[in-house]
Parts: sequence; structure tokens; C-alpha cells
Amino acid sequence: MKASDLFVKALEAHDVKYVFGIPGEENLDFLESIRESDIELVVTRHEQAAGFIAATYGRLTGKAGVCISTLGPGATNFVTAAAYAQLGAMPMMMITGQKPIKKSKQGSFQIVDIVEMMRPLTKFTKQVVNGNNIPSLVAKSFKLSEEERPGAVHLELPEDIAEEDVDAPLIEPCPIRRPVAETKAIKKAVEMIEKAKSPLILIGAGANRKLTSKMLKELIDKTGIPFFDTQMGKGVVDERHDLYLGTAALSSGDYVHCAVDKADLIINVGHDVIEKPPFFMEKGDGRDVIHINFFSAEVDQIYFPQLEVVGDIANAIWQIKEDISKQDHWNFDYFMRVREEVQTQIKENTDNDSFPMYPQRIVADVRKVMPEDGIVCLDNGMYKLWFARHYIAYQQNTILLDNALATMGAGLPSGIGAKLVHPDRKVLAVAGDGGFMMNSQELETAVRMNLDLVVLILNDSAYGMIKWKQAGMGFTDFGLDYHNPSFVKYAESYGAKGHLVEKPEDLTEMIEAAFKEGGVHLIEVPIDYSENHRVLTEGLKNKKCID
Repeated sequence: MKASDLFVKALEAHDVKYVFGIPGEENLDFLESIRESDIELVVTRHEQAAGFIAATYGRLTGKAGVCISTLGPGATNFVTAAAYAQLGAMPMMMITGQKPIKKSKQGSFQIVDIVEMMRPLTKFTKQVVNGNNIPSLVAKSFKLSEEERPGAVHLELPEDIAEEDVDAPLIEPCPIRRPVAETKAIKKAVEMIEKAKSPLILIGAGANRKLTSKMLKELIDKTGIPFFDTQMGKGVVDERHDLYLGTAALSSGDYVHCAVDKADLIINVGHDVIEKPPFFMEKGDGRDVIHINFFSAEVDQIYFPQLEVVGDIANAIWQIKEDISKQDHWNFDYFMRVREEVQTQIKENTDNDSFPMYPQRIVADVRKVMPEDGIVCLDNGMYKLWFARHYIAYQQNTILLDNALATMGAGLPSGIGAKLVHPDRKVLAVAGDGGFMMNSQELETAVRMNLDLVVLILNDSAYGMIKWKQAGMGFTDFGLDYHNPSFVKYAESYGAKGHLVEKPEDLTEMIEAAFKEGGVHLIEVPIDYSENHRVLTEGLKNKKCID
């Protein structure tokens, strides 16, 4: 068979359902092979968006999402998506085309060394130079992409290799059991937790596995130890739990950090330093940290744990839960007072009738209309902090945000990916006007695929987060404002339905109606970010941790 046919059969052997992207001249053999397969090709309007969709698919399934581009400019458009997947620990495979490598066809036209370009952005990158190597290269790529810590991989398939005859057998994937933490480390962790006076559990993105979630809840329920989470750890344990303190949306200075500062032991489950730090360690601060993760800690000046429990996280938590005993000397009274303070603070202005709308009201209204298993996919902007702090996640992977690369432009593609994985669940993509316009063309993709997807655009006609930072650092307001199109008309031009919120009570009604009607809906909401200064700048600067 042709090498391109073998490549596609190798993808099928790894249970690939979709390939996202934009083929080019160099992919035509591969394109024909996909046409004759059971894999669905989803043509996007930009390669970056294809990568974001594939990464989100991988994030939600644990299986590498696959995306395709041609050589040169098509492949370079994958760069941001590669970093998004790699930093965010999302399994993703990129397949790019290339000119013939056995003879020159057009000199150096469009030639960029994509393999070397991808090397610092991926776990593995390779040019296919012999079609018979395809099964082993595909198997290796999937294995590396999906094993802990997950990330991006890349294969380059030159035009002449794709068309050559091959006869190599497929390599079927095999399940892998992760190693477990050693008994001595578990025993030491139990000793440290039982000895502590006020231990506190931190849940990070690495804990976002189904079995880990179950074990964590059992540990929390058995011991009564309070917990908080990182932005990418939201929902691993239901945040309506009586022992949930809040989300570390900021690295320091928030109300939840009052509890962090009082704790004498942080049980750090699944966090690594690529995500924005949930707290800063300082030598001599009187607080020990237990690092529980699939891999050892990356030690730096703000993270240097006193114990590392390395191995399968769910198994480690199970072992600790089985061995630990609830201690009479544990004191969580202060943590519970902090919890009350956090709950009071995040309820403030949730029913405010000001217009343009306050972010607190927007977050609260979204929470009201989203079902327990509904998925909110955030782009990146100022609203991400408000959602991280104020949105209560009931289940795993019901609020998807990026706190690793933190790139703009991923919200709408992420919503498309989430809807493909969970077609029976309500999906809401939330983006600022700036981030939305970076991949807004994918509205056409969503419409063409007949998806039921609601897109919420928060419009302040500016790069709002940078304006907040600019003001907070004492700089003059400059260089961050712009004009937007009519988002309603823009949506309608793609065949979607457009809606403009003109008063606060419109928002919940519009979202509910959009979900009920089905199809692609865009809802534009004017937002007032003056609360950034009042709450997040002055409010937190002047706050006092409770006695």
C-alpha cells in the first residue's frame, strides 16, 4: 500500500476519530487516504485553531487529538497551538507536509526546518524518511504524547515519502500501567500530615483524572482536611463541598492565601510549576510542602517541597487515605472562617443591575444557566480571573481554562473541541472581544459542522487585562483600545444567530433560549471592568486576613 494509507491505518489503530486542519499540496496523498478511511476530516479556517481543537480533544479524552497542515506557513501556524498543548499537558499530534526530500522540486520555496522549529515545543518531533518506519513512529508519538506528563508531538510526512509503496505491519497500542509511589514515601507523607497542626490540600491540573478525583474526595471526607485548587484544577472535587476554600486565581494576596499562610503543611496534589504558581514558598516561612505527582518536582526559588511522593497520583492518594487517621489536634477553625469570608466576597454584586454588566453578575448568571455537567470554555483575558475566583465548578472538566501558556484565541476552538467530545452536553465558549477576534473565523467551522454551541463575547473594546496591569503599575492609559465590528451582524454573516444584551436580565434569558433552539449562537455582552480596580487592586491590597 501507499505510505499515506499506512499512516492513516496507523491512526485508525490508535482510535483516531477526527483530523483537524488545513491540507495543502504536499498532503494530497494523505488527504486521499483519509477520504477512504473512517476518520472524519474537519477542515478549519486557521491551523492555529485546528491545533487548539485537537489539544482540547486530547485534554478531555486523554487520547492525542490530531491536526494537519501543509509545509512552511501552514506548519508555522501550529507553533502557538504546540506551546498551548505542551505547557498545558494536553496530548496532541501535529502532522505536517513537506516537499520531496529525495529530489528537489522547487528549490527552497516555502522550505522551513519545521522539525527543528518544533523541537523545543514538543515531546517528540521527527521527519519520516522511510515509509516503512511509519507504524513505529506513529506508535512512539502517541505513547509519548499521552503518557505523563502529556503534551505535543510532531511528525513531518514529505510528499515523496507519502506516495511510496510500503509493506510494514501496524503496531497496535498497548495499555500502560503507571508506576506507583514507594511505600517509604507514603509512610513519610502520612507521618507529616498526622503531625501537622493545620494541613491544607492543594489540587492542581495533574490531579484531573477520573480515579484521582474519586480518591481525593474520599481522602477529604475521611480526614476533614480543607482544600483549595488551582485554575486548572477546578472541579476535580465538587467546589460546593463544605471544605472547599476557593481557587488560587492569583499567586498571592487573595483571601484564600490567608489560609495558605496559616497552614503548616500543604499537600500539593498534581500541581507543577508550569501553571502560574498558586502560592509562593519562602525559606523559613514555617510551612512544609508534600509534592504528590506523576513526576518529581521542578525545584526553583519559590517551590522546593520537603517531601516528594512520585508515582500514579490516584494510587498515592488511595494509599495515604488507607493509612491515615483523623487527628484530634488538627485545627481547621481558621480555614473555615476564611471560607466564610471567601463565600461572602464572591457573592458581592452578583445581582447588581448596572449596565454595562459587572463581571461578578456575568459569572453568577452563567453559573445559574449552566447544568452541572455543562462545559464553559474560557479564552484568555481579564474575565478569566473572575471566572476562576467566582465560578463554582461542580464536576471535572466543566470549566476549561488555560493557565499555562495563557494564550488568547483558544476559547472558540476549545468550545468546538469540547462539543465534539461531548455532543450531548451544553457547551458555552466565553471570550473577550480581543481574544475572540483572533480566531473568530472558526464560527464558520462550527456552523458548517451543525454544532449546538453558544459563544459569549464580553465587549470592553480594549485589551482589558493589560489595561488593568497598566493602571496598577502607574502607567498612563495608552495603546490598548480599539473598535469592534457589530458582533451580531458578524455572527449572522457566517450563518450563526447573533444577540446583543441590552440590559442585565437579558443574559440568562438569551443563553437559555440559545441552548433550547440549538445551532450556533453568539451573544455580545458589554462589560464594565471598573470592578477590577475596586475589588482586585484596592480591595485585595487593603484587605486584612481575619484574626
